[in-house]
Formats: sequence, structure tokens, C-alpha cells
Amino acid sequence: MTLSFKPPKIFGWMINFFVKQQSSEVDRELPFVALLFTILAASGVSLYDSWKKLARIPLLPRLQREAKDVVRRVEVLGEDPLMVMQKKAQETPSKQYREFLAGYVSSVKSGGDVVSFLKSKLRSIFEVQSAAAIRSVEKLGTLVEAYAVMLIVTLCTYILFVVVSATNFFELNRMGETPTLSQPTLYFLIFGATPLISIVFIAVAHTARKSNLMNIKPVYYLAIPPAAIVAIVLAAAYHIPALQFLVEPNTLPLFVTICLCAISFPSAIAYLRLERINTAAEEAMPSFLRDVTEARKIGLSPEKSIVHATKRAGYGKFSEVLELIRSQMEWGISLRKIFRNIRKRIQTWPVLVNFLILVETIKIGGGSAAALETLTEYGEKLRDVEVNKRSLLKPYTILAFVWSILIAITTTIVAMTLFVLTQISLPGSTAIPAENMLHGISIFSVGIILQCWISGFFIGKVNNGTLAAGFKYSILLTVTAYVSLWVSRDFLGGMFSLVS
Repeated sequence: MTLSFKPPKIFGWMINFFVKQQSSEVDRELPFVALLFTILAASGVSLYDSWKKLARIPLLPRLQREAKDVVRRVEVLGEDPLMVMQKKAQETPSKQYREFLAGYVSSVKSGGDVVSFLKSKLRSIFEVQSAAAIRSVEKLGTLVEAYAVMLIVTLCTYILFVVVSATNFFELNRMGETPTLSQPTLYFLIFGATPLISIVFIAVAHTARKSNLMNIKPVYYLAIPPAAIVAIVLAAAYHIPALQFLVEPNTLPLFVTICLCAISFPSAIAYLRLERINTAAEEAMPSFLRDVTEARKIGLSPEKSIVHATKRAGYGKFSEVLELIRSQMEWGISLRKIFRNIRKRIQTWPVLVNFLILVETIKIGGGSAAALETLTEYGEKLRDVEVNKRSLLKPYTILAFVWSILIAITTTIVAMTLFVLTQISLPGSTAIPAENMLHGISIFSVGIILQCWISGFFIGKVNNGTLAAGFKYSILLTVTAYVSLWVSRDFLGGMFSLVS
């Protein structure tokens, strides 16, 4: 039986994957678009003006392109907005977006209450999104479990290689030959195959988990200078005799740990600062909107309602942004300009979209209490979904530390124990130099430390949705792996008199 390569099937799979990605992007932005349309409709804005408004919102890039296409067809080609929406409903791969457009068109044509339909559809969309969030957590959990299985297989492979090496030591020693490690196979296993598999898992996690943070490329750029310095130092350590002590078996794991931590440290600090203010903003924004809504209900103007809400304490790091908003409003700066200033301080797009909708609601419809109540209600629902997702994913961080300790300790114990057993089993033969096994353990230690460093980016992507979060986890897992290796090696080395 021969296997045939069928390009059409592969191309079909790629097209299907691309369509699913496009659909997921639409579904991710659709709740905010439905919320915007609902509030604008409640404020008396026409259907076509709502599309024109959406076409000027870059925070929703996927549906902004849809809105620009609708405006182009209406203004350039002269088509009817309802006909354009009906065609869009037939073309889109997203089921939620298709039902939203088709229902909107049907409601307008039948003369029904559009606002009532939009509120009902908005409620349905958020319920579907909440269920989808739970399912995504289950998928990510399965992915993490698969990654843990992969690491266990890696551990078993390491142990098998150690056993085979110990057997070779035994046979070569019995024949009077000098035992050595199979360096090419060892290096390919540790520095080639295992990191490549981890990168594949990171790529899969990247498609399954999206980040709320925007414009975080500077965090990645901070890792480039220390990475360049580390590369230079490594090259110097291998070529300059005075620095070769850094790559000796006893010091190489510590040296690699310091290098990897040095690469991650600047980016980890920058991300922690970014995470602190943006997490506080995500948690505090619904409460801020609630304060604005309640102040509006008692008769305060929209602007005074915002100023009143910014005076509340207990918003944490987000209070700094609210103080900026209050001071600028007291100076008479427009809300749109204030929003542009906020974008320089906040990078989490749900908060920015909610604030943008608040600004548009006030500018277009005067910020009625009913419109603000709708915005606040669904802002609170979105926060609950995110908090629930974050709490469900948090235990997987502990699992990462468990597998780091397990791989480090188990590999070291097996390697050193087998080495001692091979010597005990040959009392009359020439003793195998301990440096050979220590060199092998050093190589394994470096591979384990590197693997844990890469695993930090996988855990960062799963837990926080962005690889930038992996910088902090990579440092913690790298240090954990090195400490585990150091404790296990020195404990057994002292017991067997192998290392000082």
C-alpha cells in the first residue's frame, strides 16, 4: 500500500483553519459591536450612522473592515444598507454574526422594536460568549495536560538515555575501553527535539488563547539587548581560556541559569508594570461605569457624573488614570481627547472599548441613564467572565512548577544512582572517571533548565493570553529547576562522594 500526497486536502485544511480564525476574531469583537449598536439605537441613531460610527473605531479592527465595506457599498455603489447587511449575513462564516445581521434586517423590515431586539440579542451573545469562555478553559486545560504528558515522555527519554549510557559504560569498561557519551544524539535530544516540541505547543496555545493587551511590542524589544550580550559572553566563554571556567561541568548550569534569567529580567519587569495597571483597569472599569450610571440617574450631567465617579477610592493603580481624567475634564478638555490620552496609559482593549462607547454615548445621545445602564450591565458581565476564566486557569501555574521539580530531581537521581551502581558492580575493574558522568549530568541540567525557561512562555500564554507574560514565569521556572538540580545533585553527590 502506497501513501499519496494530496495537496488539495492540505490546502483545504489550511483554508478551513483560516476561516475559523476569521470567525473567532469576529465572535470576539461582536459583543462590543452589539453593545455599541444597542446604545446608539437607544439614543436615536440610525442604522447607517451606526455603521459609519463603527468604521471609525480602530479598536475593533475585524468588524471595522466590515463597517468600512458597508459604507463603501452604500456611498460608492448606491446599495441599500439593509441589502448590504443581508449579503454580509450570507457571506460571513461566523454563526453569531450571521444571526445578528439577519435578525437586525428582519426586525427593521417588519417594523419591530429594534432596541428591544438588540438588547435581547446582546443578552444572547454574552451568554454564548460566557459558555465559550468555559469551553476555552477546558480546551486549554487539555492542552496543558498534553504538554505535561510530553514532558513526562521527555523525562522517560532522558532516563532511558541515562540507562543506555550506563550500560555502555559497563560494557566498555569490561572490555578495557574508555567510556564516552554519544554527544550528537544527546545534543539533538536535549537542544533540538524537546525545545521544538515545546515551540509547537506554544504555537497551538497562541491560536487558542487571545490576549486583551494591545501594543506590547516594546516588552519584547527589551529582551534583545541582554540576549545579544549573553550570546557574546557565551562565545567568549568557549573561546577565551580565562573564561572557560564558566562552561565547566560544575558551573555551566548556574551560568546558563543566570544568562536565561538576564534575558527575561528587563521584559519581565516591564510586563509586571504593564500588567499591574491593566489588570486593575479591567477589574475597576465596571465599578466606574456603575458609579457614572448611578450619578446620571439622580440628575447629574454626564460630565459631572464622570467627575463624581473618579473621586471614589479603592480602584488601586487605576486611580492614577481616573485622576488624570478628572483633572483634564475640570480643565475643559474634550472627552475624545481625554480618550486619546488614556490610550497612552492603558493597553487592555476591553477597557478602552468600554470607555470609547461611553464617550460616544455621551457625545451622540447625551448619555441617558438607560443607555449607561446597558453599558454598565454588560461591562459587569464581561468582567465576571474574565475573572472566572482567570481563576480556572490559575492552577495550571502550580502544575508547571511541579513538572519542573520532577524532571530536575528525577533525572539527576537516576543518573547518579546508575553511575554508582555500575562502579559497585565492577569491583575488580578500572574505576570509571566521575568526570564523565558529571559532564553528562551537566548537559542534562542545561537541557532541563532551557526546557523550563521555554515552558514559562507556554504557561504565560495559557494563563495570561500573551507570550510577554512568559518572561516572569520563565525566570521563576528556571530558578526552580536550577535549585532542584542543585539540591538533588549535591545531596546525592555528598552521599556518594562524587562532588564537593
